[in-house]
Amino acid sequence: MRLALFDDNRLGVVTGDALVDVTHALPWPHDPDPLLAGWWRRLCRDFAELAPALRAAADAGPELPLESVLLGAPVLAPTKIIASASNYQAHVDEMHAVQHRTLGQVESWMMNFDIFLKAPSSIVGPQGPIVLPRPVLDEGSEIHHESELVVVIGAGGKDIAVEDALDHVLGYTIGLDITVRSAADRSRRKSYDTFSPLGPWLTTGDEAGDPADFDIRLTCNGELRQAVNTAALITPVPQIIAYASRMMTLNPGDVIFTGAPPGVGPILPGDTLDTSISRLGTMRMAVEAERTAVSG
Repeated sequence: MRLALFDDNRLGVVTGDALVDVTHALPWPHDPDPLLAGWWRRLCRDFAELAPALRAAADAGPELPLESVLLGAPVLAPTKIIASASNYQAHVDEMHAVQHRTLGQVESWMMNFDIFLKAPSSIVGPQGPIVLPRPVLDEGSEIHHESELVVVIGAGGKDIAVEDALDHVLGYTIGLDITVRSAADRSRRKSYDTFSPLGPWLTTGDEAGDPADFDIRLTCNGELRQAVNTAALITPVPQIIAYASRMMTLNPGDVIFTGAPPGVGPILPGDTLDTSISRLGTMRMAVEAERTAVSG
């Protein structure tokens, strides 16, 4: 099933080039306030129980053309965004040159797999745009795209076993981990507003299939920059989930970026990013400059 959030944070099931509003099939009142997103986290936790009613509502229609609705990010107010660092060997290799250019040296500790946190307020939906901060542009720091497979947690947990990890996944979506290349902490460099685009919808695990066999592609202004299969992940999805859950409880609706493939590169105002993941969809994002600098 492909779940979309659209218009006033209503719930839709995507069918081809259309969606069906299934909000009425939820067994509790719908609150559109994204900061009071308990209904969404409850859906993530209890999806197996809700799925039959949602499928029946989707089959009953009516369909709304996708171009007639405003798609939002297919998550609401996650308690955290967990991101994976240094999880494709070819990306680790290319980062030596990137860090020499942007930092003047290689930070060896950053070449090892680990996880870090991004601000949930950095999430933006598939209709964007990505807004590049004026102070960062003025100082001349590079800002890069990183197209990634993103996991959305269903039933949460602590100390999750690797063999049980995929049972804790609601589904998958496309993500961009937008990154300032500077000496600042990872979480700071990656947490600006709009630096976590997600979309266009969430594909549940039963429909998406094996997370170790997704093809990821990204073009910038039509130029192919990233192309990889998730089979190349150093730390596969089940191991990421198990590792993260040893340090922090994973809550329903939490978001996990699985790591940047090779081919990262700078983006500038006016650019257009097209990213796709097999079986999950495609997403086009415009890049803009912040219009006014923040004082103080």
